[in-house]
Amino acid sequence: MNETYVECLVARKPSMIMKFFSVLCTMLAVVFFLVGLVYIFAWVVALAAGIGAYVLNGRCNTEYEYLYVDREISVDRILAKNRRKKVGTYTVDRMEILAPINSYRLDSYKNRQTKNIDYSVGVAEQPDRRYVLYYEGGIKLILNPSPEFIKAIQNVAPRKVFTD
Repeated sequence: MNETYVECLVARKPSMIMKFFSVLCTMLAVVFFLVGLVYIFAWVVALAAGIGAYVLNGRCNTEYEYLYVDREISVDRILAKNRRKKVGTYTVDRMEILAPINSYRLDSYKNRQTKNIDYSVGVAEQPDRRYVLYYEGGIKLILNPSPEFIKAIQNVAPRKVFTD
């Protein structure tokens, strides 16, 4: 049995809007808790703001785990480092191309109408290490894989994976 196993963990950078609303809900929960000491109806608003802060804080701490096992790429989303959800499974045989996001090899794919799914860090870094994977013509995945992850897929499908 010749199986390859590679995993990669990527922390998504939260947007400023999500951070703002998380801090706002936390502050509202504290203020209405203090007001609730005098007025009973404020407890309901404090409870709602506390639940909102909890949910938004979980959404701000998102990580993606890429797992490559036996010609299959699996992507899991980890929220607040305690809840895991499988968000997609993709086979290498159905993959069209995997190349860096700024590669000239993706020029022929630019005009396609695709569903864009972003499993990367969410922002362009310098140098940009994000990759684009076109899957079955209708899905465009944006990933941030490690070099070992790319190498494992390239060993199986060398004509579909580019690292230029």
